[in-house]
Amino acid sequence: MEAFYTIQGEGFHSGRAAYFIRLGGCDVGCHWCDVKESWNAEDHPLATVEEIVNLAAAHPAKVVVITGGEPLMYNLKLLTQKLHEKGIQTFIETSGAYPLSGEWDWICLSPKKFKAPQESVMPHVSELKVVIFNKSDFEWAEQFAEKLDPKARLYLQPEWSKADQVTPLIVEYVKNNPKWQISVQTHKYMNIP
Repeated sequence: MEAFYTIQGEGFHSGRAAYFIRLGGCDVGCHWCDVKESWNAEDHPLATVEEIVNLAAAHPAKVVVITGGEPLMYNLKLLTQKLHEKGIQTFIETSGAYPLSGEWDWICLSPKKFKAPQESVMPHVSELKVVIFNKSDFEWAEQFAEKLDPKARLYLQPEWSKADQVTPLIVEYVKNNPKWQISVQTHKYMNIP
């Protein structure tokens, strides 16, 4: 769908420069999605792996974040292999709704209630980032945290349109459950794409 060089705005790698590759296509259907224009893959032109890799390699930061849409709708093995050949680290943000493919340096699982993550993804997760939309999301987040390696980083992130209402709930939850951390969408506060 698009690719751009920017600053990672959320989660463990917040504040780092990274080249984002946003793949078109998603059938998860989050009503609060902030990139609904990514949902229909046919709306976006195809690009070759070579084109994508060459554009990524042209930037100073040797970190690529592959996101979507839902990137695991595609087999990402060749793309991640070619990025690694250029010395570029590969990070993914996924709902985990599809089988894991590709060679990853960091896997951020952001599960959605609308289409559950596959169990096969769980052992590989580096970071769990759960968007909090209402109070029931805390219990839902804990269900995934229990399935992950104890070294996985755990983040709760307020849904942007309800940040004023849910942020105080997240603060209290993290104070009472310190294995979790708060992820804030700093790029939105700073007007960074």
